[in-house]
Amino acid sequence: MTLYRVLFRCWIFGLLFVSFWFALYILAGDVVYRLHEKWFGLSRHKMDVIFYCGMGLSKLLVIVFFFIPWLAIRLVSSKPKI
Repeated sequence: MTLYRVLFRCWIFGLLFVSFWFALYILAGDVVYRLHEKWFGLSRHKMDVIFYCGMGLSKLLVIVFFFIPWLAIRLVSSKPKI
């Protein structure tokens, strides 16, 4: 049951991380763009693509490595023992 709880918390923290990243990008996108433009010389389009792909990959990894194992453990532990 400990692994079940750890996976659930990791899933929640992962979703909070992706949500924070999205909110930061939406609310302070221009500030983030100016900072990255200065450091890396990125165009706005390249930064949008990198951020969008990064958020998508992060969400996918959170689902694959935390949510699916948590769901599998939950389904197995809720079945009656034979």
